[in-house]
Amino acid sequence: MVGRTAPATVCVLGGTGFVGRSIAARLTSAGYAVRVPTRHQARHRELLVLPGIELIETDIHNERNLSALLAGAHAAINLVGILNEKGRDGTGFHHAHVALVEKLTAACQAQGVSRLLQMSALKANAERGASHYLRTKGSGEGVIKNMAGRGFHYTIFQPSVIFGPDDSFANRFAGLLRLLPVFPLAKPDARFAPVYVEDVAEAFLRALAAEAAIDQTYQLCGPETYSLQEIVELVAQTMEIKRIVVGLPDTLSRMQAGLMDHLPGKPFSVDNFRSLTVPSTCTEDGLAALGITATPMNVVLPRYLRDQSPRQQLLSRLRQHAGR
Repeated sequence: MVGRTAPATVCVLGGTGFVGRSIAARLTSAGYAVRVPTRHQARHRELLVLPGIELIETDIHNERNLSALLAGAHAAINLVGILNEKGRDGTGFHHAHVALVEKLTAACQAQGVSRLLQMSALKANAERGASHYLRTKGSGEGVIKNMAGRGFHYTIFQPSVIFGPDDSFANRFAGLLRLLPVFPLAKPDARFAPVYVEDVAEAFLRALAAEAAIDQTYQLCGPETYSLQEIVELVAQTMEIKRIVVGLPDTLSRMQAGLMDHLPGKPFSVDNFRSLTVPSTCTEDGLAALGITATPMNVVLPRYLRDQSPRQQLLSRLRQHAGR
């Protein structure tokens, strides 16, 4: 009797996060075994509803742990990223976006993992990026591209802002709009092409199986471009509440960023402001290149801003993917 072939294992760094949970669900539905590292296993037990998920409590910044994590894996996906650092000199961004990628690519080569799918950002550029965030994202891309060949291949994704039921984007604005009848908005003219989290997850899944995606970079955008003010107004409209959104000029936006840079949790920072000065829009359609039709933001927003809570939406999606 011939035994069954074991499913290919994909290790997903950042798999407990907003995008990672959707990617993990898609992978398990497609028959992959998914290995997800976490510092706190008990906090992410909802992922165990998905068959084929292995949650491993470990520190991915430890090179020995990282190498062990990749043992026997078919591919690795890196979704690790931060929007702000504790300090202001870029070292925190470098630690998350460059140093970890250096360790990850070395571990991939040591363990014979031939594919790495990397989450980057639109307008990432190591030399000309407008912010520490964009420069370090660009540097991380450079590390990966320099390692390509010799049995190691990459696919890089550069998304605009990602939205979905448990996002920290539309939900954050929704929370603030509930509290503030007059909403002072920094950098209201910043441009985005918001992309749906499930479209992003599908892009990762398709690229993993497509030879044409090897050593390619895909820009991921939704079908419509908005200013930041238009997005906030759309959130308020979707919630069916009337609010006055006051767009701040750049001088006041910088002042707001400078003040909030010193608040606990950094709800908005000078580095965020610098990132907003660059349009987060696509010059090519990466979703279409992968055969995916982009989902409009205004179609999805009512599903989670009016109906279930984000957590209820998350659990419902995971159970749906698990077939339960």
